Amino acid sequence: MTDKKYYLDRSLGFLLADTSRLMRKRFDRRARALGLTRAQWRVMAFLSRYEGINQTALADVLEIEPITLGRHIDRLQENGWVERRPDPDDRRVWRIFLTDKAQPVLDELEAIAIWNRDGAMAGFSEAERERFIDDLIRIKANQLKALQADAEAEEAEGAEVPARAAGARHG
Repeated sequence: MTDKKYYLDRSLGFLLADTSRLMRKRFDRRARALGLTRAQWRVMAFLSRYEGINQTALADVLEIEPITLGRHIDRLQENGWVERRPDPDDRRVWRIFLTDKAQPVLDELEAIAIWNRDGAMAGFSEAERERFIDDLIRIKANQLKALQADAEAEEAEGAEVPARAAGARHG
């Protein structure tokens, strides 16, 4: 039997989750000075990548309920950072865009992200940083492939694929 503490300390899933949590917490402390909640800066960050996306699709990307996203967008719109525009093909749909006023905030969020990343990767050489990021990209690609394969297997079987075993671990 493996030592449970050792397993948790070396578990990929736990390490990724804990590292992500700590980095978000540190980022939040800096972003709070801009008057943004974590949810709001996440919306703005994703909008910078998917500008013009409709509200339902953005909620899917963010993995939150559309009604929750609607409240975040309302607050961001009140601050003049985003605007809703009608979809030219479907009058029931609103497309979300960043305003010019949002760019300085996004620039500051990017500076905070770089500061946070540099702190997290202190002591890594440039080559080690690049290799680590490349490895994470490979892990992400593997997970996406596995999810796709799982979805195809579920569709073929007409039911969900069961976990490996009761109490199966995440990594």
